[in-house]
Amino acid sequence: MKNEKIRNIAIIAHVDHGKTSLVNEMLKQGNVFRDNQVVEDRVMDSNALEKERGITILSKNTSCQYKGVKINIIDTPGHADFGGEVERVLKMVDGVLLVVDAYEGTMPQTRFVLEKALALGLKVIVVVNKIDKPDARIAEVQDEVLELLMDLDASDDQLNSPFVFASARTGVASTNPDEMGTNFVPLFETILNHIPAPEGDVSAPARMLISSAEQNDYVGRLAIGKVESGTFHVGDNVVVCNYHDPNKQVKGKIVQLFTFEGLKRNQTHEVSMGDICSIAGIDDTMIGDTICAPERVEPLEFVKIAEPSVEMTFLVNDSPFAGKEGKYVTSRHLRDRLYKEAVKDLSLRVNDTQSSDAFTVCGRGEMHLSILIENMRRDGYEFQVSNPRVRFKEIDGVKCEPIDKLTVDVPADSVGTIMNKMGVRKGELISMSPKGSRMKLEFYVPERGLFGFKSELLTDTKGEGIMGSVFYDYEPYKGEIDAREYGSLIAFETGESVVYGLFNAQERGDLFIGAGVPVYGGMVVGQNPKGDDIVVNVCKTKHLSNCRSSGADEALRLVPIRIMSLEDCIEFLAPDEYLEVTPKSIRMRKKILDHNMRMRERGKIMRGEISVD
Repeated sequence: MKNEKIRNIAIIAHVDHGKTSLVNEMLKQGNVFRDNQVVEDRVMDSNALEKERGITILSKNTSCQYKGVKINIIDTPGHADFGGEVERVLKMVDGVLLVVDAYEGTMPQTRFVLEKALALGLKVIVVVNKIDKPDARIAEVQDEVLELLMDLDASDDQLNSPFVFASARTGVASTNPDEMGTNFVPLFETILNHIPAPEGDVSAPARMLISSAEQNDYVGRLAIGKVESGTFHVGDNVVVCNYHDPNKQVKGKIVQLFTFEGLKRNQTHEVSMGDICSIAGIDDTMIGDTICAPERVEPLEFVKIAEPSVEMTFLVNDSPFAGKEGKYVTSRHLRDRLYKEAVKDLSLRVNDTQSSDAFTVCGRGEMHLSILIENMRRDGYEFQVSNPRVRFKEIDGVKCEPIDKLTVDVPADSVGTIMNKMGVRKGELISMSPKGSRMKLEFYVPERGLFGFKSELLTDTKGEGIMGSVFYDYEPYKGEIDAREYGSLIAFETGESVVYGLFNAQERGDLFIGAGVPVYGGMVVGQNPKGDDIVVNVCKTKHLSNCRSSGADEALRLVPIRIMSLEDCIEFLAPDEYLEVTPKSIRMRKKILDHNMRMRERGKIMRGEISVD
């Protein structure tokens, strides 16, 4: 049986190709808002961090109506670091809208998400977005998408996927590439005609796979998923089981049921096969579990999420300024929060270490972990993190490392510089293709070779470079990569930075702090472009005497400081440095604060008596 009153779709694409803007316009034209209602841009990006950064981090559910059919829509992230969010929600839908930029064409994440959708046998509608761009390459982008479908061994039906040409910002769509269209009706019609209605047995015992989970302060844990068969009612007794854990069988009772109507979550008494809903009242549930009626306890298969490839160590803050700014500072607080995050985010792995004050956290990439760090500091946590490291694997007795497929779009005159940088980072060129006055380069590069590359790319291309990467495979270890060509400027003593000390220190490199900033010995206060660490005394004041006054010399002029964001600091960190994170401050420091002890340790490393780790 098919539920013709419902269509379930996910919007997938590379970052910045216009997914959230497309959902915005679908909601507007799907009569979700009143005619006189003020609707903000990217209304689905409700998280504070998402609004600040202009990116989607978490998958979100919404719906709109067209011709009496309810279209359930899932907006997904575009960054490869949040690919786990995309993987787990694809089981909830029967088709996807693949959004592709009319200029950029297919990018690394486009390939990743499309491969996952094709593997599940989902129907695909290709939306070529931003066709109103002056440099749009509509015909070439169509060919790129078809080549990608063939490359991914798409079925004949998937190769005949319809194309819709749209401008999400202006709210128009057309099935003809030479016409702009006047509204989104062609897109809605294509969804109704091409995406199949959910199929299942309404009379069978009810089952639902949990594809997402939330925590609500009032009703507790919310399990979100698509009802595969039967009907759930408020008050029903259910059993929770898991495909990968045959021993798990937890009894529970449905306290509340919700469906998604526009941006609201509406309470209802029953949900039937095909609808996407959230169930409250069963606390012992995890993503990947199946909620079943007691008469048929049979778990549904859940897609295995790809393993994380980057790890960092999270530690209790032990710097001289520890405990002054944070609300949660103990190892118990830190451990509880990290393990809670691992339950919500299947791409995250948390492990205890030999020390009770340190935990290993594994994620999909630097951005994935930096978002976690930022959310924790905003919630009042104070802690330290190490530099990011890749996770090596031993395959058939050979040490292997994760390799990423990197796509770089740069001005033609920057190609030589990028090729040189990739050579140092053990990158292997796959293809080069011109795009007007720009060049699109593709590399296979070790993931550790990409640490800190984004800032260098923007510097080398005067801010015009675009990059995107996605995990490719594990390959044998490529050898040492010494990509860090700079050193640190380290504070000599504890105190407060003064203009006189900073004036003398700025000759050694770029400073990260201004005057009047509390510092401690061993804290990183700047960057030395020459490669070695240098100790500077930013607290040094001018010596005063009876023949020399403080105002006798000319006013000292300081060079503007370099302001470091959280991502900048993570990229900057050396293996012997920590990043101290508090709700108010971000400070980099050496693991060993005392200068003499640090020099002794360095001597031991050079003599081979101890390892860098």
